[in-house]
Amino acid sequence: MATQTFVLQVGVALLVVAVGLAAAYVQARRAQTQEATTRAMSVARTVASTPAVVEALASATPTPAVQDYAEDVRRGTGTDFVVVMTTQGVRYSHPDPAQVGQRFIGHIAAAVRGGEVVEDYTGTLGPSRRVVVPVESDAGEVVGLVSVGIRRTALSRAVSEQLPGLLLAGAAAALLSGLGTGLVSRRTRRQTLGLGEEQLREMYEYYDAVLHAVTEGLLLVDQDGRLQLANDEAVRLLGLPQGASGRPLADLGLSPALTAALSDGVRREDELHVTDARVLVLGTAPAMWEGRRLGTVATLRDRTDLEHLTGELDSARGLTEALRSQAHESANRIHTIVSLIELGHVDRALDFATDELAVTQQLTDDVVAADTEPALAALLVGKSAQASERGIDLRIAPGAQWPTGAVPVRDVVTIAGNLIDNAFDAVAGLPPGSERRVEVDARVDDDHLVLEVVDSGPGLPEAGVGAVVRRGFSTKGEGRAGRRGIGLALVAQTIDRLGGTLDVTGPPGARFVVSLPLVSREEESRA
Repeated sequence: MATQTFVLQVGVALLVVAVGLAAAYVQARRAQTQEATTRAMSVARTVASTPAVVEALASATPTPAVQDYAEDVRRGTGTDFVVVMTTQGVRYSHPDPAQVGQRFIGHIAAAVRGGEVVEDYTGTLGPSRRVVVPVESDAGEVVGLVSVGIRRTALSRAVSEQLPGLLLAGAAAALLSGLGTGLVSRRTRRQTLGLGEEQLREMYEYYDAVLHAVTEGLLLVDQDGRLQLANDEAVRLLGLPQGASGRPLADLGLSPALTAALSDGVRREDELHVTDARVLVLGTAPAMWEGRRLGTVATLRDRTDLEHLTGELDSARGLTEALRSQAHESANRIHTIVSLIELGHVDRALDFATDELAVTQQLTDDVVAADTEPALAALLVGKSAQASERGIDLRIAPGAQWPTGAVPVRDVVTIAGNLIDNAFDAVAGLPPGSERRVEVDARVDDDHLVLEVVDSGPGLPEAGVGAVVRRGFSTKGEGRAGRRGIGLALVAQTIDRLGGTLDVTGPPGARFVVSLPLVSREEESRA
């Protein structure tokens, strides 16, 4: 491409120089002709107005005097001929004395009438530029004519004398143009890394196709924190506006944590970030070229569904561990009852079994008796077993209700499971002997579903109340790759998607109140 550009520019430069030389030559020739005409006209008018010429034309024998005067003028002015003649065109003077007395070759009619003649004509001396003016007496009568001419060969010779200068100027212009073109060509090769136009086209087509075909989001941020590239998946995952390329990250509506992660230049691997609608896995690395840093390249993967499933799996795993521990504890209790019976303490064995059954059954009865979504009821039963294992007093408010089908099951598990787990973690760290209590209430209030989770833990720090639902907030530390603090962010994300609100208060303790609009089944079916 650089070679083609060079050849094209050199061709254009040579064409411009050639046209310029031709135009300069034509202009020089025209200027010489104009200068010759002006000079001949001045000489002719001067001769025609000379008193000696007027007097000689009035005498009987003007030829000798006029011939000598005309030749002196011709030699003095550098013209090729000065001819004085009668009004009939009979010459009184001529550079060739043999032509004296002969008729003038050319047009004189206009001059005889008192005008002036300017023309190119071929006479006895060859082609020439000539003028003819009248000689007038004191009475204003035309008594003769004066013609002054310069041969065309003299004009051509004068133009030819200027030609070397014109050619030198044209050569200098062509040289400078070629040098400039060579520099442009060299820079073009450097800018395109020596690649040809076909290679550049194929590279762009293939790279662009691959860029938009990959299933991961791909971003490139320059050193100034401006987004330079984003493929289709990145635009979808981040909800970027049209025309985002070239704009600062701070103007794209991203969260402060994600903006900082994309622009601080720190290498990251599989770091979790929560947006308004998704949980994303972020990886960043420096973008380098020949030892020079261009910016930061980032990859994004959608982990929203996986994070929901992971939360459900964690709940199931916790329930499994609780059931395993309860099974172990139940085996110990059964052995105790059997041993009491073997030792003959039947009444004490019966009392022991009845007390344990009453404590275990009471919470289950409270949950089952409530008008509650089965998924929520199952979650609460599982959490009760987990609470018992961890020494936590889990209380379900009397009359708790959560209409079936009011909220998708997955959202119920996400909201209630994460809030209860967070409450369990808050009270589990209390000193021995402290009250470890978690209360759960679910109710319908003014066409809204309300879920309330209260714990007796240390409460939220003052700085954490406003930031409790942002990504990364956790009372247990950040953890590896930023994996803590996702649960509450998922809760906030789910509540926002359902059009609800989350109110957080404390200390003392911590109170999380979720309010979701209640949609009737008829409205839901129409939607």
